[in-house]
This record gives sequence, C-alpha cells and structure tokens, in this order.
Amino acid sequence: IVLYLFLAGLSAGSVMVALLVKWNRHENNTRSIWDAMVKAGALIGPIAICIGLFLLIADLGKPFTFYILLIKYNFLSVMSLGVLFLLIYTPFAFLFAIIIFEKEIENSKILAFLKPVTKFIRSFSGIAKKMEYILFILAICVGIYTGFLLSAVAKLPLWNTPILPILFLLSGFSSGIAANILIGMWFFKGSLNKDSIKYLLMLDLRAIFFEIPILFILFIGMYFEGGISAVAASQALNHEYFGKILWIGVIGIGLIVPIIIAATALKNHVYKPTFIVLNSLVVLVGVVLLRYYIVYAGQICIGA
Repeated sequence: IVLYLFLAGLSAGSVMVALLVKWNRHENNTRSIWDAMVKAGALIGPIAICIGLFLLIADLGKPFTFYILLIKYNFLSVMSLGVLFLLIYTPFAFLFAIIIFEKEIENSKILAFLKPVTKFIRSFSGIAKKMEYILFILAICVGIYTGFLLSAVAKLPLWNTPILPILFLLSGFSSGIAANILIGMWFFKGSLNKDSIKYLLMLDLRAIFFEIPILFILFIGMYFEGGISAVAASQALNHEYFGKILWIGVIGIGLIVPIIIAATALKNHVYKPTFIVLNSLVVLVGVVLLRYYIVYAGQICIGA
C-alpha cells in the first residue's frame, strides 16, 4: 500500500509537472518537441500508475474479483470514487504519452500499432489541448485521492484529517518534479532544456516550503482537537522508531536537505548536475518515507 500510494502520487505529480513545463516553458516554441522534462512526465505517468494499480490489486488478496469495482460504483465511497478517477485518468495518461512520443511512434516498427491513434488525434484540431486540460484535472484528483483514501478511516487520528489529501498532493507533486528531472537527464539528454530544470527546481522549492507548514498544521490540528487525537499526535511525534522516520527521514532528508542544497550548491542559479541529481534523490526518499510514516505510524499511534 505504501508503494501504491507513492506511485499513484508520483504518476499524478509527474503528469502535472510535464504539463506545466509544456504550457509555461515551451508552448510557443516548436523547436522543443519535446523537452526532456515533458517526455519524462509522459513516460512516468502511465508506467507508475500501472505498477501501482498492480500492487494494489495484489494487496487486496482477491485479484480476480477486482473487476467488480469497475462496474459497481458507490459515489459515497472514497474507494469507489478513487477507482473511477483512476479508470479515466489511466487511459488519458497513455494518450498523453502517445501525443508526446508521436515522432518516435512514427519511426518505430514495434509501436506501429499506435499510429492510427496518433492520426486520429491529429485529425481533430484542438483535441490534444483539451485532453491536456482534462488530464491535469484528473491528475489533481488522483493526487488528492491518495490522501482521502486514508483520511476516510475515522478510527485512526493520524489518518482522519482533512490536511492529509493536501499533504499527499503536494508531496506527490514534489516527487513528480524530482522524478522528471532524473529521468529527463538520464534518458532524454538530446532534448534537455536547462531553463526547464531551473524552473522545476524553483517550483520544487516552493512546494517544499508549503509542505513544511502543512505538516505543522497536521499535528497542531490533532493537538487542539484534544482527546485521543492529541495523544496520537504526541505518540507519532515521539515514537521510538517512527519519530526518527519523521524527524530524520521526512523532515531532515526530504525537506531540509533540499533547502540546504538550494541555498548552497544551487544558489545564484549555478546548476551543477551532481547536486541536481542529489536534490532529486533526497526529495524522492523523503516522499517515500512520508507515505511509510503516515501508513504505519497511523496504525500504531492511535491515542490508546
């Protein structure tokens, strides 16, 4: 479940990041078809969500009855709404990848079966742009849903908070930035645009500065709620094992280290590949540990 929550957030974040780069950095530049950061997001989006869904289905223990969720919906159920979002989001993520990698598809024999899809999209003027807007909204829904999935459990104070969906959306967005930078630099050097890397690093820094107060509000809210919520907050912050995961892993490695790197090695816009990669890796580690901490500390630190 931890890996599923991470991969779903990563997929949504990568797609959102790719679309933002495409719209804000290269929309009017036909020579950038397409930037490494856009290609990376188009690749990560569908792959990450498919792996995550496979892990989720396997974890349910009854993989051959999963199809029931696809044909029977309860719109008062968070799980059911999440399945609906994923059912629509996943094919849109694949279509976005097909659009971005149209040139590669045209020149590939293995992917020749996708050529009719690219021709169909080209035949309708403006359809690609509308699909991008819909995909962006769906990505936000998927990113938020990973938090709502846990927050719907009323008996666990660390889960049952309206802050969790926002925290998961922000951290998923941050992981998408980090992953797009890593994959873009590794696999798509030919279309690498340094301006996009600078844009994303600054965007990631802003996301981190939002995550820190959101985490603070999460625990302050539990504390002022009183009762078992306040006790659970104290337990989660001071737990012998999970407390270290939070303070050292999530806050120290995942949030403080990227700020230090940005303030030192990447200051004055001197973007060195080694520190860019390091920055991206610590962000991803922090996001994974955040999911791990919330899922497991939430089940142990219950205020009892």
